[in-house]
Amino acid sequence: MRGFTAALWSEYLKARRSIILWITIVIFAFISLMMGLFIYLAQHPELISNSAILNAKTSMLGQTDWPGYFILLHQMGAILGMIGFGFVFSWIFGREYSDRTLKDLLALPVSRVVIINAKLIIATIWSLILAIILLTGGIISGRLVGIDGWSAELCRQAACTFAGTILLTIFLCPPVAFFASYGRGFLVPIGYLILIMMITQFAVTAVPGIAPYFPWAIPALYSGAAGPESSQLGLVSYLILAFTGFLGIAGTIAWWRYADQK
Repeated sequence: MRGFTAALWSEYLKARRSIILWITIVIFAFISLMMGLFIYLAQHPELISNSAILNAKTSMLGQTDWPGYFILLHQMGAILGMIGFGFVFSWIFGREYSDRTLKDLLALPVSRVVIINAKLIIATIWSLILAIILLTGGIISGRLVGIDGWSAELCRQAACTFAGTILLTIFLCPPVAFFASYGRGFLVPIGYLILIMMITQFAVTAVPGIAPYFPWAIPALYSGAAGPESSQLGLVSYLILAFTGFLGIAGTIAWWRYADQK
């Protein structure tokens, strides 16, 4: 237990003292504020009448009331979450290779499984902090620009859907940790994330029939991004997603325990 506490504290200090933590916080806060701004511009098209790009962007928002805004927030949670959280998991595991601290870490009298668990916990907490910033900032931004249709019950329901979307997204991040370990850095996991985003977009739009069984599409479907009916996922979908997450954890543990660490 002492070894786990020490490993967890060490990972916490690494994250807290890293500039990457604050960069991700600023990015998520900025995006949450920009969502409210886009809704405001969509409500007042005369302000952007001379900008074809902004007109095109705001025309894609659909509803400009709170129900529509929460749908946008859920979409951002699924899409931005996969990118942002994936980057967090990639950084926490990949930095040991890029900083050449892996051999020192493995020389410590602490089980490698304990180290991996500590890293996964810190990455999860970090991701949850970013999600809270996105949700809180998005709500504050929406209130500031005066979006119509606000109600406490709607906010509660939206927060529950957002939380479920975020948890499902985080559970898909352990494979990123595996690829960061396997690739010994950041290049392979970033490439993996880009590939997954491309395949997910194809699965949701071009072959919607397989989307409920494609794990990386499940958070977006759960959020209702593809329509209210798509949020009705079956047990098989959640089992596939859970298996994917556990496979990533098992693969990361196996790599750290048995692979030749050079």
